[in-house]
Amino acid sequence: MTTVSTMCLPQRGGRYDDPQVLGRLAALKVAPMPDLKQQWRDLFDSEPPPFNRRYLESRLAYRIQELAYGGLKPETIRRLERLGEELDGGARKKRSTRLDRDRPITGTRLLREWQGFEQVVTVTAAGFEWQGRPYKSLSAIARAITGTRWNGWVFFGLKNHRWRG
Repeated sequence: MTTVSTMCLPQRGGRYDDPQVLGRLAALKVAPMPDLKQQWRDLFDSEPPPFNRRYLESRLAYRIQELAYGGLKPETIRRLERLGEELDGGARKKRSTRLDRDRPITGTRLLREWQGFEQVVTVTAAGFEWQGRPYKSLSAIARAITGTRWNGWVFFGLKNHRWRG
């Protein structure tokens, strides 16, 4: 179930209850994926990332609110920058690069039907989990399910971004 965060919105009657904005946020939940991807192109002026629906919805919701009500306060941005410097020693390039950008986001559930049974794999910070057991690769899970060797990315219908040139 996807939810739209309204933590930054004051109670009804406050500055942030614009019906048009709230309507756009609500529409994200039922919009088809091609529409979400087009909204991404319109709002970010770039191609949407190859992540799941929940990711797109949450980023689009934030961007809609950001454009309507303004972004983070300058002091908040400075504080976040300082915290980032504490974590990475000031290496801005390191901060902007996600080392696991080819992997689905932690918490993503991958579904695959195999011989009449639905197989559910959860992406974890350390790798993957299937039937309550941790695995380091999707290929190991695909082999456990089928009994034969598979490319895990292919078995679960994911595009292997590591092959990109």
